[in-house]
Formats: sequence, C-alpha cells, structure tokens
Amino acid sequence: MDQFVEENLKTIKQEMESACRASGRRIEDVRLLLATKTVPLEKLNRAMQAGETLFGENKAQELRDKFPLMQQHQQVEWHFIGHLQTNKVKDVVKYVTLIHSVDRLKLGLALHQQLTKMNKTMDILVQVNTSYEASKFGVPPEKAQELIEQLSQFETLNIKGLMTIGKLNATNEETRHCFRLLKNIQAQMEEKKFPGVKMDILSMGMSGDFKAAIEEGATIIRIGTSVFGQRYLPDRYYWNENKRGND
Repeated sequence: MDQFVEENLKTIKQEMESACRASGRRIEDVRLLLATKTVPLEKLNRAMQAGETLFGENKAQELRDKFPLMQQHQQVEWHFIGHLQTNKVKDVVKYVTLIHSVDRLKLGLALHQQLTKMNKTMDILVQVNTSYEASKFGVPPEKAQELIEQLSQFETLNIKGLMTIGKLNATNEETRHCFRLLKNIQAQMEEKKFPGVKMDILSMGMSGDFKAAIEEGATIIRIGTSVFGQRYLPDRYYWNENKRGND
C-alpha cells in the first residue's frame, strides 16, 4: 500500500542531488521538508518509516489531529508553514520547532505574549511576498527589514531566516527572480547584523520549482504533491484566505 511514497522520495532526492551538483552546492546543505496538508496518516507513516524526519503543516487543526502520530516518532521535527492566524498561536506553538510564515508585527506580538506565558522561545522565519501577488501573504520585500527589526525586539522569537512562495503559473525566469530577491534580502540583513537575528535559512521551493530554488540558494524545500500525490483541496484553502477578519 502507498509504495509510491517511497519511490517518489527516491526520485525527489535524486533531483535534489542533481540541482546541488548543477549549482556547486552540497546536498547536506538542503533539507527536504514534507508538506503534509490533507495527507492521510498512513501516508505520513510510510514517509516516516522511510526515514524522513522533517514535516510541515499548514493548518492548526491538522497539526492537532496529527499529534498522536508525531508522538510515536520521537525523531520527527514539525514546522508550521501556512498562514498563521493570531487566534491559532496557542495551539501551534505547542507542537512545532519552527514557524515559516511570520509576516506581520501583530502576529509576532501574539507569539511573544503566548511564548512568555509558556516560558519558552520559538524559531521563526519572516515570510516575504517576493512575487507581489495579492493572493499571497507575506511582507513586501521593501518592508522586510522594518519587520525584522521590529520582531527582533521580542526576546522569545529567534529569527533564523526567510521564507517565500515562488510566483505561480510563471516562467522559469520569473520564478527564479522571486528566489533571487529573497537571497538578496538575506544578504542585506546579514550586513545589518541585527542583534539576535540569524539568516541561515532560506525556505523556498515547492514541488513545481524546487530545483530552481536549490540552484538559487534554498536551504529548505517544501514538497507535498510530488511525494504524496494530488491534494483533495485547492491551494487557496491553504494560503489564499480572506485577509479581513482572520487575525
């Protein structure tokens, strides 16, 4: 059953190695994160049994539902990769080690307040809307520095890098432009040397564009459909939400 999960993983890793060779990078410098949105538990279990240890969820409710399986695999690391509403912060910070999608000060404040209550810290990435598409969340590139400065004031938040989603239904060059823009912002932030801010992680690239993302500097790629098969719900269910009234 679901033997294709293992086969798909082999194919993805071969393509990752090829992209690393093409760009003179080491495969050890790129992590494969499996995006688990709507993926049945049996498929997740197959991936875990195949040795995969990094998974990412888009919805707080699915994260809670999958927690029993998470407990069975102690070596597994879970990240949150979807748009995070402030009223879901309490649930999400219980389960994950890294949040990829911090895109506004209000969310940073909500995270800080909840983490202070729990006496813990959280690693985060700042999500940047490098394609300027209205359908996507993320801080505009020109405002990324301001947000990073603001978030760096919260001692509970450890800024580790940046995240973006490449332009959808785009040419290869348009997609690469998004990734290069994120790489440029990373370089600019490294030069600023804000206290406590690291820029070690670039989370970019999904099933359709991860090879280009690797060649442009990704350190985490987020793969779902290429491993688990087509999802049952459209992309807008995961990140194109009504921006009014969702905080």
